[in-house]
Amino acid sequence: MIRRAGHEDMSDVLEIRRMVFIVGQDVPEDLERDGLDDKAIHVIAFHEGQAIGTARLLIEGDSAKIGRVSVLEELRGKGHGTALMHFVLDELRREAVTVAKLASQTHALQFYEALGFQAHGPEFLDAGISHRNMTLVL
Repeated sequence: MIRRAGHEDMSDVLEIRRMVFIVGQDVPEDLERDGLDDKAIHVIAFHEGQAIGTARLLIEGDSAKIGRVSVLEELRGKGHGTALMHFVLDELRREAVTVAKLASQTHALQFYEALGFQAHGPEFLDAGISHRNMTLVL
């Protein structure tokens, strides 16, 4: 099951992000917790009753930035990330968003390309991890 996260889900959302980014990728906590969560729509994914994935949507007008896309390591490669992203894109369409943007870690470029995103611009470092910007017209 995937749904918009409510206030009661935020501890699970933040714990997934802590495990994936802070513990798993050594992202400093002050960079991961950037102060934008209160302005965002959060999505949460469950598997067998356990919160396993999340994403954050920052909408400005008819465009949105998708970020903090994460699935717990032990459940990757099973389609949960793809299902999460399909839900995210449907939510953006419901919000009348026409352009979705994200900064993909370079190792995940093919994942987002399979969803229709196109990479543009040079690689850049964010929290010491190589990224590229990507865009999808909805």
